Amino acid sequence: MSDQPFRSGFVAIVGRPNVGKSTLLNQILGQKVSIVSDKPQTTRTQVRGVRTTDATQIVFLDTPGVHKPRTLLGERANERALATLNEVDVVCFVIEANAKAGPGDQFVAARLAEIATPVVCAVNKTDVADRAEIAAQLIAASTDLGDFAAYVPVSARTGDGVDALIGELEVRLPEGPHYYPAHVVTDQPETFIAAELVREQLLAHARDELPHAIAVTTDEVDERTTSSGEPLLALRVIVRVERESQKGIVIGKGGAVLKAAGTAARRELEVLLGTKVHLETHVKVDPDWQRRANALDRLGL
Repeated sequence: MSDQPFRSGFVAIVGRPNVGKSTLLNQILGQKVSIVSDKPQTTRTQVRGVRTTDATQIVFLDTPGVHKPRTLLGERANERALATLNEVDVVCFVIEANAKAGPGDQFVAARLAEIATPVVCAVNKTDVADRAEIAAQLIAASTDLGDFAAYVPVSARTGDGVDALIGELEVRLPEGPHYYPAHVVTDQPETFIAAELVREQLLAHARDELPHAIAVTTDEVDERTTSSGEPLLALRVIVRVERESQKGIVIGKGGAVLKAAGTAARRELEVLLGTKVHLETHVKVDPDWQRRANALDRLGL
């Protein structure tokens, strides 16, 4: 039995779009709880991930990438990301090792300068940067972006440096309780995970003009059994687009795009949930949903 007190708390992962926040969270947890795409602003809501050891429990919030919004959806994503900063115990600010800090990084850093919450700066993507670039970014982060509590070079893709980053976060946690049972890795329901996995696959399969025009929700869930008596989770997923022309792109020729995305999402969901899954996908046109407050409210965004 350890004499050290149990430490626990909440950590917000913040940064501009596409710096690898979701990949970093998945690497820390050892499994996927947040969808990943090479397209900016993939994360639209806070995704909770939980890492528990004998000595600590960290509840991570993977926030949307802070960016210059073009729609009401973008404005709300920014508000959610920035609202967490005063409510957590530590902030993990993610920047890139292979690119100079730009206006987006500086915008986030300016918001971080306004809070009392300790900030650990994770300089990500060291696997695609050389030593000189990494060193330059570490210096630049400390001189140009802010006086943060710690600076840690990491690769979210390979895991290099992630243990050191976790250590820097853990030492700044207060003494506290178990907020979640030790076996819990995310508090997201299977309906949310299913919708996000379908959206991730559509981002990978559909054309570049679509990402911000797609909203995916799970409308129905039913627990059944297969003919052989195995448990089966049946989910009805609705993909919403803004225009009729986008509907054809999402479905694809002969239904190929939607079928491929649904099949890939179903297989991944079966692994994550440990049960057979039947996934039914439908596409609806919801004109200008990302610019209409009532549509965003209905979609939980």
